[in-house]
Amino acid sequence: TPMILFVGQIALTDRGRGAFQEVDYREVFGGLAKWATEIESPERTVEVVERAFATALQGRMGPVVIALPEDILHADGGPAPIRPVTPAKAGLDPAFLEQVRARLARAERPLLVLGGSGWTEEAAAAIGDWAERIGLPVALSFRRKDILSNDRPNYAGDLGLGCNPKLTARAKAADLILAIGARLGENPTQGYSLFDRARTAETLIHTHPGAEELGRVWTPLVSATADNSLAALALSTIEPGRTWHDEAAGAHADYQAFSTPVPVTGAVNMSECMAHLGEVLPADAIITNGAGNFAAWLHRFYRHRACRTQLAPTSGAMGYGYPAALAAKSVHPDRDVICIAGDGDYLMTGQEIATAVQYGIDVIVVVVDNGTYGTIRMHQETHYPGAARTIATDLVNPDFVKYAEAFGAFGIRCETTADFPAALQAARNAGRPALVHLITSAEDIAPNRTITGLRSQ
Repeated sequence: TPMILFVGQIALTDRGRGAFQEVDYREVFGGLAKWATEIESPERTVEVVERAFATALQGRMGPVVIALPEDILHADGGPAPIRPVTPAKAGLDPAFLEQVRARLARAERPLLVLGGSGWTEEAAAAIGDWAERIGLPVALSFRRKDILSNDRPNYAGDLGLGCNPKLTARAKAADLILAIGARLGENPTQGYSLFDRARTAETLIHTHPGAEELGRVWTPLVSATADNSLAALALSTIEPGRTWHDEAAGAHADYQAFSTPVPVTGAVNMSECMAHLGEVLPADAIITNGAGNFAAWLHRFYRHRACRTQLAPTSGAMGYGYPAALAAKSVHPDRDVICIAGDGDYLMTGQEIATAVQYGIDVIVVVVDNGTYGTIRMHQETHYPGAARTIATDLVNPDFVKYAEAFGAFGIRCETTADFPAALQAARNAGRPALVHLITSAEDIAPNRTITGLRSQ
């Protein structure tokens, strides 16, 4: 995500003296941001800011941090205006497209993998229509489920956490992987197990906006540095001379079966609740989430039907979902924006409900309360089973309905699957920020997994 972060800094004259709140921001953010710098001369302000925008927007987009020393803030930097930055975006050349066409023409079991950010709706639709027309199965990368409608007849699922085993097997058996924009890191490659290093030099074609991602882990047959949308528009013109509709139908049938609600032990079935969201919300509803096992239910059972409808942290950051929902609703006030948050996840940033009330940002948050840090608890139970060996994962939560009401928001409690549709509708009708307190059982620690089952393994 392109972002410019301006951070206050102590005066240059006090640097190195241990002044109050002195921080070396180059050191703090140097390994996280695309560029971390400090303005040390007022005359260079325009230069630094223009470079910051160019850096944030080009290649693999990302954050830039600019520290602003206090004495620089009071200095006159001159009248020079900051000019708009038009980032350079690379496309695909005809020779590359011919290589892709020729390799596709020989493929028996191809798989298209789409990922990354910066997709335009036009480009997503173009490559989606192309892949559907030729029957090319499509998988989406980790937390990129909104690039294409999940209802397309060639949609195979997403390569995320808790991936469909049949999709994993399909990817491993593919004789051609066409990856556009996806970073082929740990999560989408299922712990680096999805591809055979000896085969990728013959089976992987990879494009990405950042050259540093090409060949980082897997050596491709051919690769290109290209903007995701420009690459998609160019690839959608290829005519491989054959189709794979049977492969596509099988892949989509596997996805549909995997995304069908499953039984649980508790009174609330999260798979049915997430499926209900997909049934009643408009296609352009924006869904946000943070990090935790609760998100596995959302990603598996909610079917995205439109581009740019998912905001989810590929970094796995807890607390992301609610602030992201406020931002999305501020930009798109006429669209439904729903945040799905775990109890521990929500309490990282839940106080931002005050911001929602203050500015009339009418988002809905569904707080999935199982009284535990679910992901950590699952790993503890997997590797060290038994209640006596779980450490620091139990939560003592507030009454989330009263919490919401204390800020002036609407709150409603839900303790059964049957009550969820009415609770959601009440929140949608509230006319103000709303919170649905959804009580779930920690026993249902993940789809198709229970704590009892983990302990018996």
